[in-house]
Amino acid sequence: MALTMYEASIPALKKTLSSLAAILAKAAEHAQTKKIEPAVLVNARLFPDMFALARQVQIATDQAKGCAARLAGVEIPKFEDTETSFEELQVRIAKTIAFLDGVSADQINASEARDIVLQLHETRLEFKGADYLLNWVLPNFYFHVTTAYNILRHNGVEIGKRDFLGSR
Repeated sequence: MALTMYEASIPALKKTLSSLAAILAKAAEHAQTKKIEPAVLVNARLFPDMFALARQVQIATDQAKGCAARLAGVEIPKFEDTETSFEELQVRIAKTIAFLDGVSADQINASEARDIVLQLHETRLEFKGADYLLNWVLPNFYFHVTTAYNILRHNGVEIGKRDFLGSR
C-alpha cells in the first residue's frame, strides 16, 4: 500500500505540534520555577537577526494550517500574529490542531498534482502538491519547530530529544 498525501502530512504535523505544546508547557513551568519573567523566553532568540520564540511558533502553525488548506483546496484560517505569552501560543497550537482535525483524508488524498501557488512578497513560488509538501512545508515546519526547541534549550529549559519527538 502506498503512502497517501494525508498520511504524509496531517499525522506528522499534529504529532509535532503536540510535542511543541508540551515543550512550551515545560518552558512555562521552567520560567515559574526559576522566577524568570515568561516574556523573556517568549521573546528569546538564538541570534539577533533571527525570529523570537513566539514568531517561530507562529510560522510553524502557519505552515501546518497552510499545508492542510492548500492540499485540501479550502480557505486557510487567518490567525493574527499577536501572541505574547505561553498561554496564547498554546491556544494558537490548539486552534491549528483543531483545524487539521477538521480536514479529512478524502480532501487531501490525490492532491499530489494539485497546483499550489505561494506569493511571498515579490516572489511567486509554484509547486505541485507533492513537491509543496515534501520540499517546502515539511522542511520549513521542522526548521521553525526545531528553532523554537533550540531557543528554549539554549535558555536552560530542561528538554531533550524525547520531548521533541514526543510520544509514539
